[in-house]
Parts: sequence; structure tokens; C-alpha cells
Amino acid sequence: MIDLSGKSGPTWRRVLAHLRERITRGEFPERMPSEKTLSQEYGVAIGTVRKAMAQLRRDGVIRTDRGWGSYVISPPEE
Repeated sequence: MIDLSGKSGPTWRRVLAHLRERITRGEFPERMPSEKTLSQEYGVAIGTVRKAMAQLRRDGVIRTDRGWGSYVISPPEE
């Protein structure tokens, strides 16, 4: 499980911040892990991950193709 204790704020925002860091580091060069996989990695509800992923979509960092997964299209600016 990924430890988010060093960050503050709502859990979905902590997951969002950590996902941005991982994307920036190039951990997901193309396809993102599934929401279920991420919820298990972070030890949070799937709804929490969905909220973070939705923000990444709004920010133009990822795109989601229904039935195929989510893909990094633009690394977040630091």
C-alpha cells in the first residue's frame, strides 16, 4: 500500500498529487493502471481514485477510452 501520510488535504487530492508525481516521473509512459488496481495500491475506495482520475482528465493529463483504459497524453507541469 502506498503511504499518503506526508500529504495534507482530502484523500482524493492526496491520491491526485501522488499520481501527478508518478506521471511526471514517467512511471506510466502510456497506459495507467486500472482504477481497481490503483484503489488497492493506495488502500482507498475506488470512488476516491475515480475522483482523482476525473481531475486528471479535466486537466488534460489523461484520456479515458471506455472499455480500454486511461492513457497519459500530457505530463503535468511542475
